[in-house]
Amino acid sequence: MSDVDDLAERVEEGELRLHELEAHADEATAAEVRRLLVERRTGAALDTVGDYAFAPEDAVGSNIENLVGGAQVPMGVVGPVRINADDPDGAVSGDKYLPMATTEGALVASVNRGCAAIRAGGGATARVLKNAMTRAPVFRVADVGEAAETAAWVREHTDDLAGTAEATTSHGELREATPYVVGDSVFVRFAYDTKDAMGMNMATIATQEAAEHIEAETPAELVALSGNLCSDKKPAAVNAVNGRGRTVSADVTLSRETVADVLKTTPEAIAEANTRKNLVGSAKAGSLGFNAHAANTVAAAFLATGQDIAQVVEGANAITTVDVRDGGDTLYASLTIASLEVGTVGGGTKLPTQAEALDVVGVRGGGSPPGANADALAEVITTAALGGELSLLGALASSHLASAHEELGR
Repeated sequence: MSDVDDLAERVEEGELRLHELEAHADEATAAEVRRLLVERRTGAALDTVGDYAFAPEDAVGSNIENLVGGAQVPMGVVGPVRINADDPDGAVSGDKYLPMATTEGALVASVNRGCAAIRAGGGATARVLKNAMTRAPVFRVADVGEAAETAAWVREHTDDLAGTAEATTSHGELREATPYVVGDSVFVRFAYDTKDAMGMNMATIATQEAAEHIEAETPAELVALSGNLCSDKKPAAVNAVNGRGRTVSADVTLSRETVADVLKTTPEAIAEANTRKNLVGSAKAGSLGFNAHAANTVAAAFLATGQDIAQVVEGANAITTVDVRDGGDTLYASLTIASLEVGTVGGGTKLPTQAEALDVVGVRGGGSPPGANADALAEVITTAALGGELSLLGALASSHLASAHEELGR
């Protein structure tokens, strides 16, 4: 009997559990055993799932548990998109390509068309406006009096909390510690500059130490290290107002001729579509995102470059603005993403496919100065998403949306 069959039999007999296989075999063998068991129990064939490019020992533990294989998503590329070419004060300057992984037909083509419009217009300007990864623990106090006492202590001792938190990391910096009181609950929203890391783990570990410091110095008792005021992987107004991760804005000015040649419509039609759809329609819906489909570009870029895909929730927290200027001669468009959570080190960025995608953008690993690579990636994603906004608004304004999806196979 092979090792695979033997281990599978031990699992089936209840001697081992699926998550214990790595204690008895290497990671590749453990994954093979799980595939065999799943095939037996479900009747599915997992040959393609078992054909993957990354080293299982590099993924198990840090990226995945109960590994069975890999999921393949088609990857395309958009660009070049021109960013900060005439204004090199941003984190990135020049022509950049962005890999996008998606199964949605027409998406890459649409974003690419918007990037072509941006390129024809001379390029976009993009800036990271703020960098603040957050974690917000919730504490219990006896009453409002103790809550006020705790909140006052936090406000007066931010430097002490910074020293405690930053002792846990060689890179992270505490920028804010803001208390919020709700009756006998005290929330403290910690915000960190996490440099080139997305920083959720960094912020969590640092906040644990800071929370213990608060417990030692105030009447507050920690209830949960995350009290949802962070707010991670959920639509939240606090992120729309204060940001989380990178807050990024990109804008471009296009001539009437470029709008007609590339987007097949007029500046006035795009402006009206944006107002009625992205602004009025979103307001009527109670949406936190006032945009056409920014999450499409964010999600596809996240998959390609190894980001935490669930954080596309915050990436959809974006506002698109459009104005007709210069007496109708030009179209101004901007996209501001309040909470774009990206990194170029850690997490899924070290997996081979995702590392190659980061190489395409030119931002793999730590930047110089620290944080520069993650800032650059954020600017590229936001600019490409602006291209996606322009393209979709153009398609809607010219009544080409349905025909484009029909032609491109969605």
